[in-house]
Amino acid sequence: MAVSNEYLDFVTEQLKPFGEIEIKRMFGGVGIFKDGLMFGKIGDDIFRLKADDHNKKDYEDRGMTSFFSANKKKGMPYWEVPEDVLADKRLLAEWAHKAYEAAVRSKK
Repeated sequence: MAVSNEYLDFVTEQLKPFGEIEIKRMFGGVGIFKDGLMFGKIGDDIFRLKADDHNKKDYEDRGMTSFFSANKKKGMPYWEVPEDVLADKRLLAEWAHKAYEAAVRSKK
């Protein structure tokens, strides 16, 4: 689950319009946090955002898949971000906001 510094720098730059975030290296990958809540993750240079019933369809409509943990033998609520979304800072900020809202809802 390695993350290259170049990819991490790219994702961090793309997320700047979303606002202040915190990066934490964990389990060979990277967790992306806002206000103490993890809303994104990077592993093997794949960026994923948190999804729930409110935003999961955005990913499904684009043919994206959720993260599957072979160790836990189950899926997790983090979905791969489409390349065109990652390339568009404004659109990525919208998707990141929805992911953050999913993180807030999951905490309740």
